Amino acid sequence: MAVNHQQQSLWREVLELTKTAQDRNTDPLTWAIQLSSTLNSAADGDGPTLPSTELAHLLVSHICWDNHVPITWKFLEKALTLKIVPPSLVLALLSTRVISNRQLHPAAYRLYLEFLTRHAFSFASLVNGPNYDKIMNSIDDVLNLSQIFGLKVCESGVLLVEFVFSVVWQLLDASLDDEGLLEFASDKNFKWPTRPQDMEIDGIDGFIDKRSEHHEGLFRANTTMAIELIGEFLQNKVTSRILYLAHMNMPSHWGGFIERLRLLALKSAALRNSKVITPEALLQLASDTRGDLGRKSKTAPQKECHAVAFPGSLMSLAGQCNGTSRSALWLPIDLFLEDAMDGTQVAATSAVEILTGLVKALQVVNGTTWHDTFLGLWIAALRLLQRERDPSEGPVPRIDSSLCMVLSVTTLTVADIIEEEESELIDETEQSPSNLPKEKQAPGRRRKDLVTSLQLLGDFEDMLTPPPFVRSIANQAAAKAIMFISGLTVGNGYYESVSMNGLATSCLGNMRHLIVEACIARNLLDTSAYLWPGYVNASDSNQVPCSIATQMSGWSSLMKGSPLTPSLTNALVVTPASSLAEIEKVYEIAVNGSDDEKICAATVLCGASLVRGWSVQENTILFIIKLLSPPVPADYSGSESHLIGYAALLNTLLVGISSVDCIQIFSLHGWVPLLAAALMPICEVFGSSIPNASWTLSSGEEFSCYAVFSNAFTILVRLWRFHKPPLEQLTVDMPLVASQLSPEYLLLVRNSKLASFGTSPKDQMKSKRFSKNIKFSTDPIFMDSFPKLKRWYRQNEECIASTLTGLVHGTSVHLIVDALLTKMFRKINRSGTPLTSATSGSTNSSGSGLEDVSIKLKVPAWDILEATPFVLDAALAACAHGRLSPRELATGLKELSDCLPATLATVVSYFSAEVTRGLWKPAFMNGTDWPSPATNLSSIEQQIKKILAATGVDVPTVAGEILQLRFLYHWLP
Repeated sequence: MAVNHQQQSLWREVLELTKTAQDRNTDPLTWAIQLSSTLNSAADGDGPTLPSTELAHLLVSHICWDNHVPITWKFLEKALTLKIVPPSLVLALLSTRVISNRQLHPAAYRLYLEFLTRHAFSFASLVNGPNYDKIMNSIDDVLNLSQIFGLKVCESGVLLVEFVFSVVWQLLDASLDDEGLLEFASDKNFKWPTRPQDMEIDGIDGFIDKRSEHHEGLFRANTTMAIELIGEFLQNKVTSRILYLAHMNMPSHWGGFIERLRLLALKSAALRNSKVITPEALLQLASDTRGDLGRKSKTAPQKECHAVAFPGSLMSLAGQCNGTSRSALWLPIDLFLEDAMDGTQVAATSAVEILTGLVKALQVVNGTTWHDTFLGLWIAALRLLQRERDPSEGPVPRIDSSLCMVLSVTTLTVADIIEEEESELIDETEQSPSNLPKEKQAPGRRRKDLVTSLQLLGDFEDMLTPPPFVRSIANQAAAKAIMFISGLTVGNGYYESVSMNGLATSCLGNMRHLIVEACIARNLLDTSAYLWPGYVNASDSNQVPCSIATQMSGWSSLMKGSPLTPSLTNALVVTPASSLAEIEKVYEIAVNGSDDEKICAATVLCGASLVRGWSVQENTILFIIKLLSPPVPADYSGSESHLIGYAALLNTLLVGISSVDCIQIFSLHGWVPLLAAALMPICEVFGSSIPNASWTLSSGEEFSCYAVFSNAFTILVRLWRFHKPPLEQLTVDMPLVASQLSPEYLLLVRNSKLASFGTSPKDQMKSKRFSKNIKFSTDPIFMDSFPKLKRWYRQNEECIASTLTGLVHGTSVHLIVDALLTKMFRKINRSGTPLTSATSGSTNSSGSGLEDVSIKLKVPAWDILEATPFVLDAALAACAHGRLSPRELATGLKELSDCLPATLATVVSYFSAEVTRGLWKPAFMNGTDWPSPATNLSSIEQQIKKILAATGVDVPTVAGEILQLRFLYHWLP
C-alpha cells in the first residue's frame, strides 16, 4: 500500500509540474529536464523505469481532450524524442483517441500522423529496451490485439506484428471513412471505431457542415497523408517485413485487409491526387502474395522482423523471410558496426565481445552454417568500409578506425569463436581414455568453415577494392603470396623490405589479401591459403623475377640490435610492426632506454603500429596505457610527484594518441576505462603544478606543464559526453547504464575488469594474445583520489544544469578572472575597467600592463579552469551590452585557448548549456565584423541538393505545400 501511495503521489507531482509548465508556456526541454529530475529522484526508491508506460498514459490522458493545446503536444513530442515515454505505446494510446475524433480535431490527427512518420518505422530501442515485454503488454491492453486477432501465442514479438498491422489497418479504415467508402466494404465488423461512439451521427454531420474552410482543407490533407503513410508502411524495409509476417500468420485477417486496400486503390480520389503513390502502385503491393514487400533494394533489412526480435512461434517463419538476399539475415551486424563507429561517443566495452555474442546468436537464430555466418560477418565489415571510403557527411575521416574494425576487431571476433570451439575439443580430448595428442591438434569445424568463407569472399569483387592509401599494402600482400608460390619467400614477415622491381605495383591486391594476412597473423590460417584457386592472378605469377634483391628493413634492423636513431624512428613510425616481439622490443626501449630513446620509442608506438598494426593493435594500446602510468622509481625521494620527471615521455604519448581515429581505436578494443584511469593522475599532477619551468625536446620543441595537462585533459573529457546533461545522454539507443558514461563509471568498469580478468576460461584463452610484459595493478581506483578533477567535474555539471553564480569579490578566483579578461581583451578594453560586473572596486588599471597579468596567471591549470566559466559569463554579458562585438569575443576566446588549451572543454560545456537555456540574444551578422553568409547560400544549397541526389531522395520545393503546412508551424517545435 505504501508503494501505491508513493506512486500516486509521484504522478500527482508530475501532473502538477506539467500543468504549471503549460500555464507558463515553459520551454519543452526545460519541462523535460524537470520531469526527468522528478522521475530520477523517485527512481531511488520504487520509481518508474524509463521509458515509462504509466507516464505515457498520464500525458495522453492529460492532452485528450481537456488540454488539447500546442504546448502540451510539444511536451509529448519532447518526451518521445528523449525516450522518457515509449513511442509505440503513445502511438497506440493516441490511435484510440485521435482517429475516432479526427473530424472534430483535424490538427490532432495531423500531429498523430506526424508522430507515426517519426516513430513508427524503427523498433530497435523498443526491442532492445528494458521494458519491452511490459510495453507490448500495455499496447495489447489498449488495442485488445490478442482478442481481435485471436492468436494463441502472446509473446512480445507476436504482439509487435499485431501492433504494426493494427496501425496500418486503422489508417486504412479512417481513410475509407473520410471519403465515404467504408460502407462499400463487405465486412461491416469494424475492429476499431472510426467515429466517436458517444456522439450521434447527426451530431457529427452537423459539425461537419459547420467546419471552417481551413479545417476542411486540413481534413483533406490528412486523408492524403494517411494514405501515403499506408504506402510507406507497405514499402518500408522494416515494416514491410513485419507485415509479411502478419500475412503469413493471420491469413483470414489479411484477406479482409487486402479487400479494403483494393477498395481504396479503386475508388479513392485522394489517392488519385497523391503525388507520392499511385493507385497502380498500391494495387501492386496489395496483389503481392510472396512476401516481396519492400523489394526495391537488393538487401531488404530483416533485423526487426526475424527471430532475434520475434522468438518462439514466429522464429521459423522469420527464417523464411530471406527471399530478397541472404545478406539481409546479417543486417543486425551492419547496424552494430555502424553504431560502434559513432565518433561522438566511446564505449567502455570491447566491440569484440559484443560482436562475438551477436554473431553467435544470429548463427543459432538464422539456423545457418558457420561458413555462411563468417561470410555474412566479413561482408558486413566490408560494407562498413565502403561507406567510410567516401562519406557524404562529416569533416573527420574514419578510415583507420574502419580498417581496425575490419582487420582487427572482426578478426578477433572470428578468433574468439574458433578458439572457443577448439578449447572445448581439447578439454574433451584430455578427458577421453585414449588421450591422443594428435587429436588435440585437429582443427575444429569452425576453422574449416572460416577457410570456406574466405574462399567464397573472392566472388564479391566489387566489395574488395581497398581504400587508396592501403592499396600498396594490399599489393604487397598479394606479392607475398606470389613469392611464396614461386619459392622466393622472405622470412620474418618483412615482405615490405623486398625490392621487387615493380612486382608489388603490378600485383593487384585487394581487401581479401589483407583479411587473409590478418588471419594468418592470428594463427587462424596458414600459408596454404596462398594456394587457393584464384587467390593470385596467373598473369601476376608469371612476372616473378628469377632473383629478388632484399635490403634490411627498419624493423629487422631494430630486432638485430640497431640503436633507435631518429632516422630509424622515422622509418618505424610509418611502417607497422608485424609481430608482438617487435612491439615488445620498442616497449623495452621506452622503459629502459635513454631519455631520447624513450621519446623515439613512444613516437613509434603511436605511429603506424597503433593505427594500422592490425595484428598487434591491442598489445600496442596496452603498452601505451602502461607507459602513461609509470611506476615510482625505487630511489625516488622528491617532494613533487614522480610523474613530473616523465613529462617529455608523457607529452609525446598524449600528442600521439590525440587524433579522432586513435581514440576510436582505443574504444573499439574496449580499453577506454584503463586509458581514463591512466590519464586522471596526469591531469591531477600537471594541473596542480605552477608553470615556472618548461621542458625542451631534442627536436627543439619546448612545452610546459600547461601543455601536458591540456593534452591529457582534452583526451580524458572526450571519453564521455562531458558537455551533455544527463537527460540528453539518455537519448542514445543503448542500454541505460552504457549511455551514462562518466569518470566514476569508467573507473568502476576499470576496477571490475582488472579484478575479474583471468577468472573465466574465456579470459584465460584471451590472455594468451597479450604480452607477458603487460601487468596492471588490480588495486581499485576511485574519483576521491583526484580531488581537483572531481571538483572540476562537479562544477562542469553545475554549469550545464543551471546558470552561473558564486563569484565572490576579492577571492583568488576573482583575481584570476580579472587577469584572464585583461589578457583576452587587452587590445579592446583600453579604459582599464574590468569586464566583470562584480569588480568595480578592483585595483586593475591600464598601467598595470601585461606583466601583472602574467604574474597573476602563474597559477595551476585547475585554478584557471575553475575561473573560466565566470570569464565566459562576463564576456557574454559584455557582448550583450555592446561593450564587446561578437568578433572581439571570438578573438578573446582564441587568446584564452592559447593560454590554456584545456579551457576549450569548459567553453564547449558552458556555451552548449547557455544556448540550450536561450538567455542570450543571437549575434548580429552585419557583414562587417563577420562575413555575410548570403553570398555562400546558393553554393551551399547546390551542395545539399547534390548530397540528396546521391542518396536518391527527391525533395521538391512547392509553395502550395509550404502554405498548407504553415498552420501546423506553431503546433510542433
